[in-house]
This record gives sequence, structure tokens and C-alpha cells, in this order.
Amino acid sequence: LLNLHWQRIRQHAAGWGYSLVAIASFSLMMLFVIYNDGKGPFAAQAEAGGYKWLFDNVHVACASTMFSILAFFIASAAYRTFRARTPEAALLLVAAVIVMLGRVPIGREISEFFPAATDWLLNVPNLAAKRGILLGVSLGAIATSLRIIFGIERSYLGGGDE
Repeated sequence: LLNLHWQRIRQHAAGWGYSLVAIASFSLMMLFVIYNDGKGPFAAQAEAGGYKWLFDNVHVACASTMFSILAFFIASAAYRTFRARTPEAALLLVAAVIVMLGRVPIGREISEFFPAATDWLLNVPNLAAKRGILLGVSLGAIATSLRIIFGIERSYLGGGDE
């Protein structure tokens, strides 16, 4: 990862400034990890000091911001995609709203129904879909493995451009 960012900086590729920030951030965190409040890199990680401060005040804040932006993006994409034109789309929209409300603290404040309904939606109908996908992937992997073993698919073995 560092090599990739270093190459971007050397070549002044698009977004090389972000690569510079990434390397500087990595270096700063690494310095705090090695220093470890004066105890050295092999002692137990200090509960205070520069690393803890940077993690709590920079990393946690950035992660919260990213997840907030992601939640807004998902909500806006759901609104644009699931305009209830058909009964199936309306059902999917209602299920998505219930799951989103069941996963945030305000959903529990509105009603105890949302977390319980979310758990049911994720554990009953969604489990059937998960099992179907797993079964399909497993059968596909078995079929591909058999094709390779029996020599029908030679491209994986380096013999042929098929």
C-alpha cells in the first residue's frame, strides 16, 4: 500500500496529494506506536498518549463521518430505486425502512416493534436468500472444480487461451 502511494507521489498521478496525506498519516501513527509513551514498541500499548489521542479524535470521527455519509447515500438510493410502482417494490420499500429504523437508536425510541421486526426480517426471509446464494455459489464452485480436474477447462492450468 505504501509502495502504491509512493509511486503516485513520484509520478504526480491524479490524486497524488491524497497519497501524500495517507503516507504522512501512516508515518505519524507509526511514530506514536513505536514511541508508545516512552515504553518502546514491544511494551503493552499505552492507554494514554499520542496514539490513543489520534485514534479517538481522528480515526473515530472520520469513521463516524464515513458511516453517516454511507447511511445517507443508502437512504437516497433506496428512495430513488424503490419508488413504489408495483406491489413488490412497495413491499421491498417497507422492509428496507423497517430494517433501517430497526438498526438505529431512534427506531427503538419510536417503537420496540422496529428492532424485533428487523431481527425477524434478517433471520427468516433473508436467511432463505442467503442459503440460496450459498447453494448456488457452492454448486458453481463444484462445477468449476470438476471442469478443471477433468481437463475441460484448461485456461486455469496454463494450457490454452480458451
